[in-house]
Amino acid sequence: MLIESVFRSEELPPADRFDCWRELVGQTHAPLELRSDHWADFRASQRVLDLGAVSVWPTTFQPVCFRRTPKLIRQSDPEGLHISMPLSGALRAVRGKEEAVYGPGSLCVVDTSCPVDIHGGDEATLHTGVGLEVPKALLPLSRTHVDQAARLRLSTRDAFGSLLAQLLTQLARGTDSYQPTDGPRLGTVVVDLLSALIAHALDSDSSLPPETRRQALVLRIRAFVQQHLHDPQLTPRTIAAAHRISTSYLHRLFRQEEETVAAWIRSQRLERARRTLADPAMRAMPIHDIGSYCGFSRASDFTRAFRTAYGIPPGEYRHQAQRVVE
Repeated sequence: MLIESVFRSEELPPADRFDCWRELVGQTHAPLELRSDHWADFRASQRVLDLGAVSVWPTTFQPVCFRRTPKLIRQSDPEGLHISMPLSGALRAVRGKEEAVYGPGSLCVVDTSCPVDIHGGDEATLHTGVGLEVPKALLPLSRTHVDQAARLRLSTRDAFGSLLAQLLTQLARGTDSYQPTDGPRLGTVVVDLLSALIAHALDSDSSLPPETRRQALVLRIRAFVQQHLHDPQLTPRTIAAAHRISTSYLHRLFRQEEETVAAWIRSQRLERARRTLADPAMRAMPIHDIGSYCGFSRASDFTRAFRTAYGIPPGEYRHQAQRVVE
């Protein structure tokens, strides 16, 4: 599990909840003025995930207004970008005379060096979202491009925005599959994705350093593979064609990874099969269908590959896994 801190308002006396959450948000993001009609008995929760210099914080809260004023900026500016990804509800950002609304499917970018009012939540439900804090110094972008980021309307439905949203959503659901030492590596992935997303939105992909572009492309390829594992025709050739690169360039990209493209596809198929076999909810699914679901067109190929990888055939693995559950 990643290193994280947790706040739940219900664990505090009602009179202390709003002030404690206001202080926590100020420490996580930057000093802010917070106002809410629900301050007397405020409901909020927050987890702050430590990804090295980067932090991710899934949160829920009642209607509130966050204000970053010129006075607060003069007093303290961590020189960072905050990205809010609404999961339910909307955020309304007021920057001078400009106003924009961000809901699920979009990203709201806030520059800690610029004044802004953010209105979040409504009276019907708690607002739910994921916040991301990234020091501007980590972004391999020009100062001009970084300064333009807060004016962008970024989508989570296309290309790099989709990859970033998938990662943030996965982290919000839980981090049991990670080790504390994975935090800084995940932070690097987040920075690469955010940099690629901003550069793409500004039509300046060529301004990214070669290594950042390489890492971003590898992440896109890995996400594509995960979405198409069921397809027995998924091969290095089809992957390269889908990303408009040559097969030889695809292989060069993976020379710096732990496995070749073909070996990684195979390991991902087998890992998906292993998880499916161990899932009690899938116990009625025939083993040959699981093999097909994971991209093995022939049951014999699936059995042989699974035995080689895990030392026992898939049927026996399922029996052992379900016996442990029972």
